[in-house]
Amino acid sequence: MRVLLVEDEIKMSRAIRRGLEREGYAVDAALDGKDGLHRAIEWDYDAVVLDVMLPGLDGIEVCRRLRLAGRWAPVLMLTARDGVADRINGLDVGADDYLVKPFAFGELLARLRALVRRGARERPAVLKVGDLVLDPAAHVVTLSGRSVPLSTREFALLEFLMRNAGQVVSRSAILEHVWDYNYDGMSNVVDVYVGYLRRKLEQPLGQVRIRTVRGVGYGLEPA
Repeated sequence: MRVLLVEDEIKMSRAIRRGLEREGYAVDAALDGKDGLHRAIEWDYDAVVLDVMLPGLDGIEVCRRLRLAGRWAPVLMLTARDGVADRINGLDVGADDYLVKPFAFGELLARLRALVRRGARERPAVLKVGDLVLDPAAHVVTLSGRSVPLSTREFALLEFLMRNAGQVVSRSAILEHVWDYNYDGMSNVVDVYVGYLRRKLEQPLGQVRIRTVRGVGYGLEPA
């Protein structure tokens, strides 16, 4: 397994590299964000261990650019920050896991093994279907370049449909992912909110279509 380590603290970098090599990993190391981004785009890795606080490009920006470039190797972010907002930022730009310094090497190794088993799945930071664009981190939706104001629940529903674009998802799956298992409100809530989205997405420009499959559910696709 080949791992890219992007860490600017030389002692930390050497310690992690030696530990990983003892476990049989092939390790390439970069000391700044620019070099790390270049390596991660140019070569294939089974995983990337990426520090947040880097000179030049920080780890958040490296991860964001990596995903925008279509590179989907699992990313484990390292940080001295333990604030929730920092972890959210990392995950929103496409990181797969977060480890706060100081940490036990055994935990890093276990998390890395889990990410490698999971493999490189496409996880775009920004979702696109035709001219419809949804940015989960910024909580912004645009259609043909125009902003589309959505409520929190409308946004969640649209994000779920876009992550499953081209497929038909059942009402029960939508309820499970957008509401929760124990939702006990009106039984037609999914249909109501699909109607809200249709009015905002289909009627103005006709660029996106939410298809109804009777007895099954809904699917999102370009018009």
